[in-house]
Amino acid sequence: MIFVFFANTIGDLFFPPGIPDWLRQFQTFGIFAVGYLIRPLSGVIVAHSGDLRGRKQMFTFSIFLMALATLGIGLLPTYRTLGPIAPVCLLLLRIGQGAAVGGEVPGAWVFVSEHVRPSWIAVACGLMSFGVSGGILLGSLIATGLNIALPPSQLASYGWRMAFLLGGLFGLLSLYLRRLLAETPVFQELKARRALASEMPLKAVFRGYRLEIILSVLLTWMLSANVVVMILMAPALLEKLYHVPRVESLQANSLATLALGVGGVLAGWLTDRFGPGRVLLVGCPVLGVAAYAFYALIQISPEFLIPLYTLTGLAVGIGMVGPCYMIEAFPAPIRFTGVAFTYNTGYAIFGGFTPLLVSWLLQFDRMGPAHYVVAMCCGF
Repeated sequence: MIFVFFANTIGDLFFPPGIPDWLRQFQTFGIFAVGYLIRPLSGVIVAHSGDLRGRKQMFTFSIFLMALATLGIGLLPTYRTLGPIAPVCLLLLRIGQGAAVGGEVPGAWVFVSEHVRPSWIAVACGLMSFGVSGGILLGSLIATGLNIALPPSQLASYGWRMAFLLGGLFGLLSLYLRRLLAETPVFQELKARRALASEMPLKAVFRGYRLEIILSVLLTWMLSANVVVMILMAPALLEKLYHVPRVESLQANSLATLALGVGGVLAGWLTDRFGPGRVLLVGCPVLGVAAYAFYALIQISPEFLIPLYTLTGLAVGIGMVGPCYMIEAFPAPIRFTGVAFTYNTGYAIFGGFTPLLVSWLLQFDRMGPAHYVVAMCCGF
């Protein structure tokens, strides 16, 4: 999260001076996207062990890897010091972050869902997403605070590093806290009955759940497109395209992220009661209208930035229907692998290429981000 909130600063520091702004932004978001592309492989490896050896062990390992990679970015010399080696090192550390998230998010959904009653699984996943939104919000607040407290020269010199170093320290704290967690009752029961997967979990997923794989990947498209375009990329886009001051865009982003968490819980509650199909039937048109109104009206009425962005953030919560479906789609012995493979594959395809596609579209259409989200909603 911190990487994308400081995308403009990172682009200035880790790429050659004098290149066009669109190319600098394209390269920066390209490195951001590479973290998504590694996720299917890392997710399958982590999930394979999670299905055979336990959820808690892999859930703990993923946050350890994330903490190390984040601390590494915070300590990395820039292009001025290392030259072309600097963006290469940044790329490698982003791969480390992506590998960590490959097991982190699916592991969290599986972990919480196996600790609650079946009738509350979607709400549990929604509450977990509220925690994810809390991480995004914390990153946004840290970025906002640093932009307020430091002048641009100091922010570019060392301020951005403080955000990464603090993020790494939070990761180490999370590592300690996860040692206090208990293994899920579902996995303990599978282990006691010797009902763990009798073959390679990924092979079992492909053999019996092809339709579930397709639907899960498409639902991940919705989640990734919404979060990447409307939450992660929006502050940088508001600053570059509409000349919204950085502090104002980050403040609005904080409220939108909080609304995203609330929207995710609401979407989970509705999914438990009405099913994913009905929730999507109503939620997709609402999201499409909200996204288009946000990017269209902000050009002519910037004073409505906060209410427009907050409402859009609430609508983005509809993406939580996807994880709720995935948890139910795959049986317990191969659940971790099924969720991790489909979610990470969808994110690698759609989440990874979305920043690049949107950056390319902006050369021709200032409303490119909105049109992308609307097209996705119409597809569903």
